[in-house]
Parts: sequence; C-alpha cells; structure tokens
Amino acid sequence: MNEGAISAKLRLKGIPYAAEDRMTARDIRLAQETAGRLHLAHVSTAGSVELIRQAKAQGVRLTAEAAPHHLTLTEEAILTHGTAAKVNPPLRTQKDADALVSALRDGIIDAIATDHAPHTREEKARNFDQAPFGISGFETALGSLMTLVHRQKIELATLIAKLTAQPARIIGKSHVMGNLKPGSPADITIFDPDREWIVNPEEFASKGKNTPLAGTLLKGRVMATIVSGRVVHRASR
Repeated sequence: MNEGAISAKLRLKGIPYAAEDRMTARDIRLAQETAGRLHLAHVSTAGSVELIRQAKAQGVRLTAEAAPHHLTLTEEAILTHGTAAKVNPPLRTQKDADALVSALRDGIIDAIATDHAPHTREEKARNFDQAPFGISGFETALGSLMTLVHRQKIELATLIAKLTAQPARIIGKSHVMGNLKPGSPADITIFDPDREWIVNPEEFASKGKNTPLAGTLLKGRVMATIVSGRVVHRASR
C-alpha cells in the first residue's frame, strides 16, 4: 500500500512515492540518452505525471498509461476493502488520482490499461503483507471509468479513445485495431452509458472475484462484446 497516513494508521509497510518517481526519472533519462522510445505502465503518482509532462515537452519519445483503479480509487479503499484493494503500484491519494485524471484529459497519459490481475479467494484471504497484489478489474473497467464522465471530469470521446484507438497506436496496430474502418476486424463493445448496475463478483466471467468494487453502484455498463464479428458476451437484463 501507499506509504502515508493510512499505512501508518494500520502499521503496515508502505511503498513511497519515491519508489515510482525515481524509476520514472531514471527511465526518462535513459530514453533521452539513447534517443529510444519509452512506454511507462501503471502510472500512479502526481510526481510521475509531472516528470512525464516535462519529458514530452522536451521531445522525449514517450507514452504512458494508467489503470482504472488509480484513476478512480484512493488509498482509503484499503480501510474498507483490505487485500481486495492491494495493487502494485498501490492506490495513492486523492491528489494523485486528480493529477492522473487531468493528465488523461490533457493527453499526458496516452491510454488506459485494465491491469487485470485475478487471484483466488484463498490467496487474497492471507494477511495483508502476504496477500498478492492485484484487482480483477476487466469487467468493472468501463463502469468505474464512466464515473469520471458522469462527473464531467473527462469527455466520453476521450475515454473511448484512451481504451481503444490510443492503445492500438502505442503498439503500432492502429491499422488493424481500435477503429471501425471497413476491412478492420469487427471487435466491438456495445455499452449503455446510463445503465446502472451493482457490482457482483459472483457474476464475473473471470475466475478471479477479487475486487474492491463489490456492492458498488456503477452507471455505465457493457451490454455486449463482439470479437471478429462473433458475439461473445451479452449482459444479463
């Protein structure tokens, strides 16, 4: 978990901001020195956001992504959800989450990745320091991120791009992924932006039920998923 007030309150060893910020600075410096291309995954701190902002302004070939839980949750979730909210990097503060959302809106954060990490109940039932990192986040990704849209923190078009076209661009597959152009694979997600639903991990298709969102009311739900023209998922009515 994040090193701060919550870790001190729970008397648990935390992961400091510096652990991420210093590695971010190091990797950016290496990209500058080698004229290489750098992609930073799972950005979680306001400090890293500022380093990325500066590097992009200086012309470093750099892309970055953040996960839904770092954009929508904070370290406070540990108090109520325990190991279900244990991820790496850890959930940070509201200041960090706000910085990530602003960076997403401004184009400093290029994409969103679910960081889907399912675990068994037995694994997550261990003591906090022994339980594995990770959230089963694939099936709640859109619903949780729609919170940002409904609160007018980002535009719906921006969210869709960060989940589709932008990841495809980063991996050099924009010609065959992340678009609906004629000839592209019919990989389509159909969703209702206003459909309210309560997260029930027992209904997950994933074998991993570990989520800090159990029982949460979300607004925005995937209704169907099409892969290569074949319907592979339909939401229950």
